[in-house]
Amino acid sequence: MRKRRILITGASGLLGLNLALEAARDYEVIGQVNRHPLNPGSFETIQTDLLAPGAVQRLLDQTQPDWVIHCAAQAVVDACEKDPEQARQLNTEVPRLLARDVARGGARLLHVSTDAVFDGRRGGYSENDLPNPLSVYARTKLAGEQAVAEENPQALIARVNLFGWSNSRQRSLAEFFFNHLSAGKTCMGFTDVFFCPMLANDLGWLMLEMLNAGLGGLYHAVGSECISKYEFGCRVARQFGFAEALVIPTSVQDSGLAAARSPNLTLRTDRLSRALGHPLPGLSTGLERFCTLYQQGYPQELAQMLLKD
Repeated sequence: MRKRRILITGASGLLGLNLALEAARDYEVIGQVNRHPLNPGSFETIQTDLLAPGAVQRLLDQTQPDWVIHCAAQAVVDACEKDPEQARQLNTEVPRLLARDVARGGARLLHVSTDAVFDGRRGGYSENDLPNPLSVYARTKLAGEQAVAEENPQALIARVNLFGWSNSRQRSLAEFFFNHLSAGKTCMGFTDVFFCPMLANDLGWLMLEMLNAGLGGLYHAVGSECISKYEFGCRVARQFGFAEALVIPTSVQDSGLAAARSPNLTLRTDRLSRALGHPLPGLSTGLERFCTLYQQGYPQELAQMLLKD
């Protein structure tokens, strides 16, 4: 029996690369990359700029996927503030084109969105709650959700928050804490920003399970435990045996960040738990695996996949 073919956009990013490596165990994976070409070994890559005219349709014609998981985005929040038009093109218009062309070709689409579509004033958000995005990033991602739903009503849309290892060692909050703490440096941890992070590798398997289950529509796919970013930093320190005192409790109001951040992005995940028949992965097991992957040399393996200019 032929393996199911999965096209993953943004395959050099934090989620895209971890997802592709996990999926390559059981599926035929094709990863789309752009500015950061890869040589992963376990899956094929195609280098293309999704913003180029006709690029999305050509990519689908070339790969003929059964499933498409759209991870590519401009996810640097402050960069979106500096260049809102690029953010709109990447986070709204590319998903619109992809959803339309995937629907025409008959493949299944999972579009990756963000918990940041909410303003975070109260937390505990369900899929039925009305979003109120605060930043350019969040507004363009919400518009991307809406465009995907309009163009491809059968598509899956997953709002996520994740951590993990990347090929640059600088793309996730867990890496930020690890890099500082392992060097004995102090770092800020926001006591007034709450989120529900999930290990990227766990999220990858969860997305594959969602597609295998034939789900469609909007789901919150975040971790089952919600904590402050300060406590998250302390948990990283404890997991690796670093000094927790290096994590300095700080208010987000004192951070000097360019874009507004939502203070309470705790999301309800009972809809997805019911659909799949089990609880979603938790933070404790995610941090344990994050540490185990480090001990196994996984970050170095990711870095070696990145082709140098």
